Amino acid sequence: HIRVNLAQPGGIYSELGQLYNVIVTSHAFIMIFFFVMPVMMGGFGNWLVPLLVGCGDMSHPRLNNFSYWVLPGALFMVIMSALIEGGVGTGWTLYPPLSSWIFHSSPALDMVIFSLHIAGFGSMMSSLNFMCTMITGRFYALIPERMPVFCWSMFVTSWLLLFSLPVLAGGLTMLLTDRHVNSSFFRPQGGGDPLLFQHLF
Repeated sequence: HIRVNLAQPGGIYSELGQLYNVIVTSHAFIMIFFFVMPVMMGGFGNWLVPLLVGCGDMSHPRLNNFSYWVLPGALFMVIMSALIEGGVGTGWTLYPPLSSWIFHSSPALDMVIFSLHIAGFGSMMSSLNFMCTMITGRFYALIPERMPVFCWSMFVTSWLLLFSLPVLAGGLTMLLTDRHVNSSFFRPQGGGDPLLFQHLF
């Protein structure tokens, strides 16, 4: 649908212009925050990291369970946000002029922001668990220089997620306060800079 509409703008969604934006936004959130991070990284990581470092399970199994069970509720909120008051049509990075209260006053956007907070928190817990497993749970003769490349890639990706997801959560919180608390982080009318959100995202 997305490619067909790009070939002939307004062809499919001529009467429902917001629907195209909602499909693009929902597709991106589901793809990045609910497939790439939890399935590609979390799923394969949970399967392969304990096998490759020589331990029976992840070092914190309850934290691992928690990081999994927060995802269905967050995914449900993202899917439901596409059905509430026309959905979220701000683009996949929630561009601040489009996601401000003036241009998008729907509570669906607040659901997406809350959902991304929850999904990001779950991914942070999973990343912390991967790092702890590779540092403290590996076989005693497996020195770091002999760890497989997959384990090193998971370790580096976990570090990157631990550093980047709090920044994303801070940017989303600033966007939420711009919408509800009358702050001006991203509103030019109050002296804010919309480009700041793109640097935080």
